[in-house]
Amino acid sequence: MLAAVDTYLQTDRVTLRRFRAEDADLLVELDSDPEVMRYLSGGAPTAPEVVRDQVLPSLLVAYERWAGAFGVFAAYERTSDAFVGWFCLRPQREGPLDEVELGYRLRRAAWGSGYATEVCAALLTRAFTELDVRVVWGETMALNRASQRVMEKVGMAVTQTLGTPEDMLAVEGADLGGYRYEITRDQWEQRQQPGSA
Repeated sequence: MLAAVDTYLQTDRVTLRRFRAEDADLLVELDSDPEVMRYLSGGAPTAPEVVRDQVLPSLLVAYERWAGAFGVFAAYERTSDAFVGWFCLRPQREGPLDEVELGYRLRRAAWGSGYATEVCAALLTRAFTELDVRVVWGETMALNRASQRVMEKVGMAVTQTLGTPEDMLAVEGADLGGYRYEITRDQWEQRQQPGSA
């Protein structure tokens, strides 16, 4: 069972909590699925030692850096307690605290369940009502329509067309570039008005 102190956010169906040092295997499994990694590495897995020695320690340090307000959080189904992936709400490492990235990575079994939209909407609410965030942004490849649809459903809109990073050239569809989506607090508040979409 999840410890309440570790809980970051709860929605109707999902609990987000801080990752722990013993959670490396969850991240290794997630990053070893070629379909999950399709738009990130062309399907290549993240090496287990990279997850254990670099990725997970970085996530844990970030909780301290931002006093638990921001970070990457493990996502669990509330009914089954099954790990479904992670969501992030975080500023750039040296960036302002009122401009934060929204993102996620879900196990394939959780795709198409509506979890991404449900949790992203809840994270926007937290960002704009509790964390004094001014703008939330996310980036995705042009080919990744599923990710674009999630951002559009929660009210985010394209603000910039992105080129292809050098280290992504081998990834399918990378030559098409990508998009940066954003939503400001004012835009989010407008959507909360009765009759808004």
